[in-house]
Amino acid sequence: MSRKDLGLAALLIVIGAITAVLNPLFLSTVNLLNMANLIGLFGIFSIGQGLIIITGGIDLSVGAMFALLGVIFVDLLVNYEIFWPYAVLIVLGLGLLLGALHGLLVTRLGMQPFVVTLCGLLIYRGAARYYTQDGTMGFGYAGDLDMLTWLASGRSFGIPHPFIALIVVAVIVGVLLHRSVFGRYLYAVGRNEEAARHSGIDTRAVVIGAYLLGGLLAGLSTVLLVFYTSSVSPSSFGNFYELYAIAAAVLGGCSLRGGEGSVLGIVLGTVLLQILQNLVNILGIPSSLNFAVMGSVILLGVLADQQLGRRKAALATA
Repeated sequence: MSRKDLGLAALLIVIGAITAVLNPLFLSTVNLLNMANLIGLFGIFSIGQGLIIITGGIDLSVGAMFALLGVIFVDLLVNYEIFWPYAVLIVLGLGLLLGALHGLLVTRLGMQPFVVTLCGLLIYRGAARYYTQDGTMGFGYAGDLDMLTWLASGRSFGIPHPFIALIVVAVIVGVLLHRSVFGRYLYAVGRNEEAARHSGIDTRAVVIGAYLLGGLLAGLSTVLLVFYTSSVSPSSFGNFYELYAIAAAVLGGCSLRGGEGSVLGIVLGTVLLQILQNLVNILGIPSSLNFAVMGSVILLGVLADQQLGRRKAALATA
């Protein structure tokens, strides 16, 4: 565990203790399980966002991807009556396809990740609204989805399945990022892409790989989120979720300059965001200010990252 992760864990304990003192119900079983469910839902796609940020990129289209993939997923299950494992595989495949598209536009055409994914945000949201004629899609009288519903939103040993899914994803991606050649290449590309290219690393393949993983995890999150909400409104489903992902990654130690970050840090960042949401509710702050809180958190995270970067630079030149 790095110093950043240790500091974030300590901050979690402090804020959690303050929240528990302000409202003892924070430590109630119901609240903790609800938080665990939300941490799982938001943590999975935040890990995907973190991988992209480590390469020096960013993905602003995540929320809109949820809307587009969500309406397609419900349509496959309800109207086309496709066997649910095939529907899940199709959604995961579409997530991979969109991630590959982003990666190719960034690497092959030299477009900025901000521009590519901003356009994706607009295109996917518009396509989702057109797909449903701006109507909300639900499961209605869909066939037997009990098994899928249990897998996506049920519990085992009292633990919500989205949280279990997050742990599994975090372990797999953690090994990939911190114990594999691909992971070392991700950090190398994020720190200095030109130097990585000259050292023989196929930087294009590495960047595309990051966007592929981000798309795959977005597809998985879509399935979980659809069953969490039980319906998809294309105009609002997943709205601003990319901000949650960016905030979790930045809080978790991912530098927006690239080349820094850890899976554990991103998970801790997600936990911190959920605790802050709880604190906001406990203090009676209007929910309309949630985005202001998110913006403040991102701002503080970036400021802290800049200060750490300056200190490292000063120590390196000393």
